[in-house]
Amino acid sequence: MPRILHIEDDPANRLLVRKLLQNAGHEVVEASDGLEGVRLACADHPDLVLVDLNIPGLDGFEVTLRLRGEASLAGVPIVAITAEGDRETSLAVGCDGFLQKPIDARSFHLVIDRYLKGARETAAPGANSARLRLQSQRIVGHLEEKVAELLKANEQLRDLDAARVAFYRNISHELATPMTPIVGYVKLLKDEELGPLNKPQQKALRAVDECVRRLRGLIDNLLDVTGLETGRMRFLHVDYDFLDTTRRALAQVADRFAEQQVQLAEELPRGPLPAWGDAGRLQRAMALLLENAAKFTPPGGAVGVRVSRLPSGQYELCVADTGPGISADRTERIFEPFYQVDGSVTRMHGGVGVGLAITRRTARGLGGDVRVVSPCAEVIESVDLGGSAFYLTVAPRAPADVPPVGPR
Repeated sequence: MPRILHIEDDPANRLLVRKLLQNAGHEVVEASDGLEGVRLACADHPDLVLVDLNIPGLDGFEVTLRLRGEASLAGVPIVAITAEGDRETSLAVGCDGFLQKPIDARSFHLVIDRYLKGARETAAPGANSARLRLQSQRIVGHLEEKVAELLKANEQLRDLDAARVAFYRNISHELATPMTPIVGYVKLLKDEELGPLNKPQQKALRAVDECVRRLRGLIDNLLDVTGLETGRMRFLHVDYDFLDTTRRALAQVADRFAEQQVQLAEELPRGPLPAWGDAGRLQRAMALLLENAAKFTPPGGAVGVRVSRLPSGQYELCVADTGPGISADRTERIFEPFYQVDGSVTRMHGGVGVGLAITRRTARGLGGDVRVVSPCAEVIESVDLGGSAFYLTVAPRAPADVPPVGPR
């Protein structure tokens, strides 16, 4: 069954051609613009290409010139079908036939069959050179317009990106300012320094404290993302213990694991593991990795944590889980700020999609990196973990090109 590619932006015309050709025993593949038509032609290698001259993206002349440069389509007939256009120019740029709209429905399939069997039209002698020159000039003008449009769009994107970063910075600081007295007064109330509390009040206050801590974490993440995108994330380097930092991160997320009913398997060496860097930022990065694992592990599942020293001298934290895993085409995108595998407002999991981006930037600022393997084949403390495994590495000594020490 001959396969015919029809490149046409008008749905009514596509429908008519499809019905006429399918009734004649042909398979019809359709494209609504020139770029899509070129892609389909190169991928599917049709037996004939029908192209309207006045289509968006690349017009019919440009599509023909592009396809004529494709070696795999050298013998494929290209037929221009248009209400407006020039036969001689169409033939000069490489078309093998020219059909004027409106088409004759009774004889259309017979005309197509002739082209499939080898019929070809040729341009008048001596006309090709002048027509090709005019067509080339028109194409150059078209490309100049497209370049100007792209430059303008690129400038608008840069302005929007700068405005976005400024918004994150401003909103983060505006939110952080009132958080200080809220955190302080909640602590005073919890410690009963402003008077005794009955049990219902204590319960209500614990709920408020939990919400305040979550909100504070989101604000801190937004502040870090602002620093990440402006290149101003700063590190305060001091002596610290990598193993002790891991234990602190585990303690920080212990309640989250209990709430999610997730088993935790630990494989930690005997310490210490001395290092020099920003222990505070590293602990936050570790906690974000652990929270991410808990978030995507179903209740009753398991998360494994292993700390080791690599032959390169770097320290490595492995966090593996029994979650659903990550598709191969998204294993890098998940480290982009605000990217989420499920970004809809009805998604099952919370968060704003910045944790992994912060974790990777922190690790790189401490001379290491973060990578993910999914599915994984980790076994930690006899627990099989086949979901995703994140590997965070840092150098025992911070690299010489880290950002300068300063306020966070």
